[in-house]
Formats: sequence, structure tokens, C-alpha cells
Amino acid sequence: MEKFFSVAREAAESAGSLIRENWQEAKEIYYKSAIDLVTTVDRQAEERIAHLLQKHFPDHSILAEEEATIVNSHSDYRWIIDPLDGTTNFAHAYPHFSVSIALERAGEIILGLVYDPLREESFQAGKGTGAFLNGNPIKTSKVGELDKALLATGFPYDRREHADFYLAFFKDFMIRCQGIRRNGSAALDLCYLACGRVDGFWEFKLHPWDTAAGSLIVREAGGTLTDFSGNPFSIWGEETLASNGLIHPEMLEVIRQINV
Repeated sequence: MEKFFSVAREAAESAGSLIRENWQEAKEIYYKSAIDLVTTVDRQAEERIAHLLQKHFPDHSILAEEEATIVNSHSDYRWIIDPLDGTTNFAHAYPHFSVSIALERAGEIILGLVYDPLREESFQAGKGTGAFLNGNPIKTSKVGELDKALLATGFPYDRREHADFYLAFFKDFMIRCQGIRRNGSAALDLCYLACGRVDGFWEFKLHPWDTAAGSLIVREAGGTLTDFSGNPFSIWGEETLASNGLIHPEMLEVIRQINV
């Protein structure tokens, strides 16, 4: 495992260095849809990560957000990477984005690393070995009531078409919790949950590269993840509900009561 972590850290820091050098510069932006952006830096960061992973683990598969997906049907190992989670923030020089790298073995996430290149915060976890921030152990918060909780969320790329639907969830949580933050990087939202900066998180229609690393970090920090019905969480599902565990039943109850 140590070699996996060593290469993942090197890849994240290489991509992070590129992002840090360019975040306040003029951007070349492309549009996947009206509000789904990609920049040349996304692609260059992904190339850096994929190059290092292929160099050290040539037989492994790679699932990447942009263009570097590589399939090797003979390997049990697959890297799941988001080279720049929070592209809209990056495009506007809003200082909140991250690099997310996970390793899956036979369908199970065994390594997660999320790197914030501006704050130089590196969150990581290995299956069964705990969660860490810059080498120090982290745990989810002890907040036991939704009324006293700080939550985080995000909105999917189809929010213009379904604004009322998504805002119904925001409204019902807003009147039940202490506050809600919408920061724009799901990977960092999950890591902030893992280290106790927020107490719960929900979002629709995230992708595997958004949640693979962060979900392991949350679990290893003592948190809970499910879908919106309380079923086991999957990185392939369209519903992500994460919490410190203590407020999870209340969060599920809020969702069940929403009539949209």
C-alpha cells in the first residue's frame, strides 16, 4: 500500500502545482454544457496524473473525468481520478478546488487522497487504516442534533431545469440546521465532513470521480454514507448522503418528508 500512497501523493502534488501556478491566470475554457466547464489546466493536470500512474502501474486501469480513461480487463486495480474538482471555482479564480485520486481493487475502494493545492492540505485514507490530514488522524464531529449542525451541499449541472426540486431539499434542511455551505468541490466537502468542519452533506448526481476518494476518507474517519433512502452508498449511484453518523437519522427523515 505504501507505494500506492507514495505515487498517489506525487501525482496529486504534481497536478496541484500546475493548478496553483495557473489559478489566477487567464483561462482557456471549454463548455461541455451551459454550466459544465473544463479548462486546459483540467486536461493537463489529468495528463500528469495519468502519466505517473501508468509509469509506476502499467497494468492498472484508469477512470478519469476528462480524457485519460484506460481499461485493462486483466487487472483488479483501477484508479479513479478527478484532476480538478471545482472547475467552475477555478475558472473564476475562486480559491476552493482540489485533486481527487482513489484506488479501487476488485470493486472496493482501498485508497483515497484529496489534495487542496492552495491550502496545501492533503486528506488521505486507506481501507481499515484510518483517515488523516497532513499525516494527523482525523475524526468526524460529535454534533448529535441536526439543529446544531453545519451542512454542506452542491447542485447538479441540470439545476436550471430542476431548480424547484433541488431547492426544496435546501429549504427543508435550511430551516432544520444551523447553516448550509455550498462551496463547489464535493471531494473537499466530504473531507471537511471527515475532519469535523461540517457535520453532514447531501448532493444529487455526483460521479465516481467526485466521491470515490472522499467516501473512503469519510468512512475511515468514522462517518456514515448512504443513498437518500438509507441504502448502502455506491459511487455509481445518483444520491450521496454523508454525515458524522449521529445526525444521519434526522437527515434521512428530512429527505423522506420532502414532497416535491
